Amino acid sequence: MNNQLERSTENFVTAMRITDILSVSSVAVHQALPSKSDALHFMVDMLSQRGNIADPSKVEALILERESIMSTGVGKGFAFPHAKTDAVMQPVGALLMLDEPVEYQALDNKPVNIIFMLLGQENAVGTHLRLLSRVSRLMNNDEFRARLLQANSASEALELIREEEIQKLDI
Repeated sequence: MNNQLERSTENFVTAMRITDILSVSSVAVHQALPSKSDALHFMVDMLSQRGNIADPSKVEALILERESIMSTGVGKGFAFPHAKTDAVMQPVGALLMLDEPVEYQALDNKPVNIIFMLLGQENAVGTHLRLLSRVSRLMNNDEFRARLLQANSASEALELIREEEIQKLDI
């Protein structure tokens, strides 16, 4: 019975999409935030208000600690803060698009205007890695990032992600 449950869970994990961990309330477009720390706080707050985080201050401290070790600004205006924590019951994500980029100490030394935060469960490393890979592949597309920045609402941004996942990732 336990093996069946593990296989069933693994099948769900394999099928998990980016849009499974986002909602309209965890996506913010055309925001104006003055700094990296303000942006990260805003994102943790979005997820906290959605009820996805048991301990928001613990999560924020974890994200900031990760950033102090090495920036998650991967380049091309994109940052991908992520952590595994026991403060979430399931993987959750938040997406933030800024009207004006913020300094993020990115690998290419350019400011960031798209930030995707991923929080995974401590004991679900496989799920976390698969979601990291999916988001990375999606955001590596320059044209897609440009379209995402033009979204006028959270719903429109989610629809763009859904369409892109179907076309490019669900192969």
